[in-house]
Amino acid sequence: MTVMDLPLPPHYRADKVSDTKRWLDYTALQEAALAWRRQHGLKAAATDTFKIGALGIDAQNTFCDPHGELFVAGQSGAGAKEDSVRTVEFLYRNLARLTELNFTLDTHRAYATFHPLFLVNDAGEHPAPFTLVSVDDVKQGAWKASPFMASALKVNLMAAQRQLQYYVEALAARGRYPLTIWPFHGMLGGKGHNLVPGIEEAAFFHAVARGAQTNFEVKGTNPWVENYSVLGPEVTKLVDGTPVPRNVNFIRQLLDYDALVIFGQAKSHCVAWTIDDLLEDITQRDPDLASKIYLLEDCTSPVVVPGLDYTKDADAAFDKFRAAGMHVVKSTDPIESWPGIRL
Repeated sequence: MTVMDLPLPPHYRADKVSDTKRWLDYTALQEAALAWRRQHGLKAAATDTFKIGALGIDAQNTFCDPHGELFVAGQSGAGAKEDSVRTVEFLYRNLARLTELNFTLDTHRAYATFHPLFLVNDAGEHPAPFTLVSVDDVKQGAWKASPFMASALKVNLMAAQRQLQYYVEALAARGRYPLTIWPFHGMLGGKGHNLVPGIEEAAFFHAVARGAQTNFEVKGTNPWVENYSVLGPEVTKLVDGTPVPRNVNFIRQLLDYDALVIFGQAKSHCVAWTIDDLLEDITQRDPDLASKIYLLEDCTSPVVVPGLDYTKDADAAFDKFRAAGMHVVKSTDPIESWPGIRL
């Protein structure tokens, strides 16, 4: 039997997707989802014979709300906000098709290698957001490990400085982005850490209607490394040899789906590097597995800020993924029209 698109439910309002002032009424939402299940004859997700997983990368207020600490504006200026609306509508329309929803949560505290407080110059000043810190900057002492950071993380200042130099050199050796100082974002306990309200609402509605627990994967809690990818850090060990492991269990879970749909923020960073890490594992296991990955190109935007435009990097990454056999699709394309989908 062909699984059809569902209409958008009565409670949905596009203008409320990013409204962080509202509280979700979970009890009312539960009743609405149960009624929706009965009305449309929805089956339990566990009975799906072709299992489609969805991976929402960092669909959080910090990136998706125009007032967020690190709003991903894209080239349109409203990138992640509009992406969120398209994402929610995709989730509702395909409620009967999507077996499980997975969301990553970028999760940080004040002292982290990519936050301003981590570094100081000789005048005791911290770098401004979006500063790029090169190997030479560290070697020449333009930026140094902050003694207050060392105090906060309970480490010796000299050891912190060694780690800093090792880290920027390791980034360069791996061909990664240079150390970027980001605005404080994804702060644990803060409003920015939460899922976009409309996406959270859709995820809860899906959980009730399909009997499928929403999965959450926290990333970015290690203050010594960047974790653009939920599947692995930018640098896989610290200067003292301590390993920073890859998220092998989550990789296995994602590749167990018959199809995996990926969306979120930002296309140039956390989305691109997560997919790149996934592709690395796919290449090692079986390159044909790439054909089960579907990228919602209209539900993700690149980082674009004054002086830094990562649009070309994002597009190049998606070209690489397409060439490897992944499918770049739009949220408005009927899922049954996607190559390889069997419903």
